[in-house]
Amino acid sequence: MTSASTNDIEFRSVTKRYGSVTAVSDINLTVPRGAFVALLGPSGCGKTTCLRMIGGFEQPSEGAVYIGGDPMNGVPAYRRPVNMVFQQYALFPHLDVEQNVAYGLKQMRPRIAPVEIARRTQEALELVRLGGYDKRRIHELSGGQQQRVALARAIVNKPKVLLLDEPLAALDKKLRTAMQIELQSLQRELGITFVLVTHDQEEALSMSDLVCVMSTGRIVQIGPPQEIYDRPASLFVADFVGKTNRIAATIEPDASAIRFANGVSLQKPSRANGTVGPALVALRPEAISIVRAGDATLQGIVTHRIFLGSSVEYSVEVDGLGDFLVTADRRSLDESALAEPGERIGLVFDPNAMHVFPA
Repeated sequence: MTSASTNDIEFRSVTKRYGSVTAVSDINLTVPRGAFVALLGPSGCGKTTCLRMIGGFEQPSEGAVYIGGDPMNGVPAYRRPVNMVFQQYALFPHLDVEQNVAYGLKQMRPRIAPVEIARRTQEALELVRLGGYDKRRIHELSGGQQQRVALARAIVNKPKVLLLDEPLAALDKKLRTAMQIELQSLQRELGITFVLVTHDQEEALSMSDLVCVMSTGRIVQIGPPQEIYDRPASLFVADFVGKTNRIAATIEPDASAIRFANGVSLQKPSRANGTVGPALVALRPEAISIVRAGDATLQGIVTHRIFLGSSVEYSVEVDGLGDFLVTADRRSLDESALAEPGERIGLVFDPNAMHVFPA
């Protein structure tokens, strides 16, 4: 019997071992009903293992997994209210689009009437904007269209949870961006829980309403995308999610000021987290402005300029601190404002934009 849980997924002290290797260690996680959550982290962090335990392809070594309030330990994949979209889509090349989407419905017991299968199949194809493609062969479809067929096949059974295993990795950048929007719209329309596994920070931040950052088999931070980016809980999160500059520094004993390795001192930032003594500072590239005259916090030489269309990235060799990455929004610049490689410039930023962590 399904419980009245408000969480579609729960991990309770879950550990997964493969022999002597611990892939996931003591994970506690709750995913609210109808959420779009991204499991984000580098290769080997345990995110795919967590996804496979939700799907029933792996069982926990310790702890318990719940879906909709029901314990899932020992429940096989085909009996869980879950469907999965794989990275390579796993479509049947000998079946047309309609047959691929209807395949899961035809396997259900008790059997579903053919007219109901046809209705639900067409409904799923319309949801992913593939109405009229039902008789197309798989090899006649583009990569994005194949992705949509895989999505339609996954949602046609009306699962409680949809699992997405890096589903956009094979698409080019423009199509990947379009599919990110499509997935967001589809999730809102269906109202079911989506769990996305990705190592792409842009995907996680742009698509999900809850980001779970993982490292070495553990959750290191979980929260809304803006919180993860603006208030990283550790230097690892600051480094992994987006781009950041790392600066060696010291918080003075009275905690009133911060001193960089090149001797420059600034007021202590509000995000010092009680750190005193040796520290590492994380500073986002877009928090830094380039100036040519007047007082500047730091001085340096532009070594590279990378034109990115809507923005410009600079690599600046800062006196006594090494290379800095600086991002300038072109909407606030004209061509004459662009700094040239070899030019000496100043860098300014609000001290409160710095995140400080113990060294």
